[in-house]
Amino acid sequence: MRIALGVEYMGTNFHGWQLQKSGIRTVQQVVEKALSKVADHPVRVFCSGRTDAGVHAIEQVIHFETHAIREDKAWLFGGNVNLPADVNFTWSKRVDDDFHARFSAIARRYNYKIHNTKVRSSIIGQHSLWEPRALNIDDMDKAAQFLLGTHDFSAYRGSLCQAKSPIKTIEFIRLTQHSEEILLDIKANAFLHHMVRNIVGTLLKVGKGERPASWVKEVLESKDRKQAGATAQPQGLYFVKAFYENL
Repeated sequence: MRIALGVEYMGTNFHGWQLQKSGIRTVQQVVEKALSKVADHPVRVFCSGRTDAGVHAIEQVIHFETHAIREDKAWLFGGNVNLPADVNFTWSKRVDDDFHARFSAIARRYNYKIHNTKVRSSIIGQHSLWEPRALNIDDMDKAAQFLLGTHDFSAYRGSLCQAKSPIKTIEFIRLTQHSEEILLDIKANAFLHHMVRNIVGTLLKVGKGERPASWVKEVLESKDRKQAGATAQPQGLYFVKAFYENL
């Protein structure tokens, strides 16, 4: 049978999602270890979207196959007993055999948090990007709207990206501010490696007044990664949710 679970984690002390040969600590490593104990056999999981070192998840989706007969709550609570404090399962359910956490997803949503204050925070700094200079949120949001729709996002693509095509569709992108926190909320059918962090790094140059809002469109149309801003730090990025037709 095939089981799907929601996974929440703080990425601060993980070297990303993906299992690595060196045996260093990754989210996949600890998740597979926990589920293998519940299943009483080795488990290999597949996720809806791999995250880099330091990146967090509110609801990562995974699936795995097992011959072990367990109730949903056994995978959920039994799994959590065997997980460290910085990762846990939020739900569990049996799914059809053709369900795939990655390939069945029709869209994904990310958030990026910016702590915009002159004084840094030792606590909030682990969960958001600290930017001490004042940012023009209206200009940043105006600039972001140039990215809506279907485009070639090569200019916002990481050098290690393995995606077959740079053409993606952004369904919505918006920036809001609540007190000292600026939040980027973005949803697309799929994302390229470092795409969100590269978009944030580019929007920051607009927010600081170094570039006009229209520059974001120029960068997009250039299809040249060298024209965009620097890749924003990972700790502000959150994988929020993957969307499916039947889950």
